[in-house]
Formats: sequence, structure tokens, C-alpha cells
Amino acid sequence: MDAAHPDLARAVGTVLDWPVPHVAAAVVAADGRILAAAGEQDREFRLASVTKLLSAYAVLIAVEEGALEWDRPAGPEGSTVRHLMAHTSGLDFNSPQVVSRPERRRIYSNEGFAVLGEVLAKATGIAFADYLQEAVLDPLGLTATRLPGPPGSGAYSTAADMSRFAAELQAPTLVAESTMAEATTVAFPGLDGVVPGYGRQRPSDWGLGFEIKDGKSPHWTGTRNSPRTYGHFGQSGTFLWVDPDARAACVVLTDRDFDTWAHDGWAPFNDRVLEAL
Repeated sequence: MDAAHPDLARAVGTVLDWPVPHVAAAVVAADGRILAAAGEQDREFRLASVTKLLSAYAVLIAVEEGALEWDRPAGPEGSTVRHLMAHTSGLDFNSPQVVSRPERRRIYSNEGFAVLGEVLAKATGIAFADYLQEAVLDPLGLTATRLPGPPGSGAYSTAADMSRFAAELQAPTLVAESTMAEATTVAFPGLDGVVPGYGRQRPSDWGLGFEIKDGKSPHWTGTRNSPRTYGHFGQSGTFLWVDPDARAACVVLTDRDFDTWAHDGWAPFNDRVLEAL
């Protein structure tokens, strides 16, 4: 940890006062340095929907390798891999029911990521969890990360591993910078939708697997986070964001499900972190 940031260390250390059984947090610079950390860095936590960041990265690699194409039909009629990644396929949140035509609404969908996993497995002949292991986890040395469950919510990891992943997102080595830039640019702009726990957003901007803050309010990131901030939070009380303007990322993992405590505590915490940065 960089000892030159005492204010940041104090800000990050406030997670230890949260009403959660266990917590780990870290702030990662764009060059990969851990600027501050608190809590149990090597403890395993359930990632819940933060899993989508890992799975999305695997899809980006598959597209670069030519195993998948963005415009490949996938999911409901008229939907493609790109629609599934951007939550615009029309699939329901957690079931195979089709509730909209593609590209009409931003419908946050775990089911869409389940379909993505099936499509990638069919295209590569490799089970999705194995592809994630070989394409992302092994090359980055994420030895404590595993995916025993679905591609949208089934991973487990540690703050130490997710900090390494946060460093990769800021300075990609497994995909081209242009691919990462496309993934963190709004896909199908102007669509309204609901951010779970934060209500309807007009618009509800999303990239390819990465949620983009843009003008959303209220939001789980802080008021100081730039509109270009991207990442994800999980219902297990976890989040990871990257703020390109701040040239830093933040990882927080807990084992208490998202509820009022997180809604009330996350944004002020993120503001303190960014103020210290």
C-alpha cells in the first residue's frame, strides 16, 4: 500500500465501521498500485452481479479472438450478443420470458448473461466457467477467483484478486484498449431502465457488460464520481468502479446483502475516497 496517501487510507478505513460481518476494500491506481486498503484482502466473498464484469471481459476476449461476433444472433428474435451484453435483448430479469422487443428498453437481465454463457460455450466448445478460467483468471493470476454458478452472478473472489482485475481494466493486457473503450461507451444510448435498488433512470446508460454512471441519480457511486465512471455492484453487498477521470478504481466486498445500509453508506464512502484522491 502507498503510504503517501494517509487521507485516502482513513477514508477507505471507514468500511471497518460498516454494519457488516466482514468487509474488504481497496483503491487501485491506474498503474496498478494499491493506494489504500482495509479489511480482509484474502477472504473469499460472493460477488453476486459483480461477476458480470469478469464474464463480460471473457466475452470481449472471445470477440477479439473471433469466436464470437457482436452481431451474432443470440437470445430472443432480433437480439444479438451486443444486445445481451447491453441489457437490451428484451429478456426478463431472471427468467427466459421475453418482455420487450430488442433495443426498446434497458431491462437489466441475469437471464441475458446466462444466454451469453451458453452462446460462448457453443461457439468455443468450452464450458463458460472453463473459458473464463483460461482466458481471464489464469492469465491475470486470479488464483482465488472461481465461477461455480451462473455467468451473471455466480462467482466468488477476494479483494486482492479483484484489485488485480481492477488494474487490468484500467490498463488492459488481455484485450486492446480500443475494445475496452467500446465496452465502456454507452451502447444503444437514450434507453430508459431501472437500476436495481436505485429506481428508474432516464436514460439508464450501460456499456457492453459495464454499467456507466453518466447522469444517473441516485446512484451507488458517489456524487464526485465522473460521468465516465463504470463498473457494477452486487446484491451480496459488493461493488467495483473505475473512474477514468480520477485515474483510480475502488473495490469493496462484504458479506451482507444490499439493503438500506448500502444505499445510505456507499455513495458517501465513495465521495470520501474521491475527495482524498
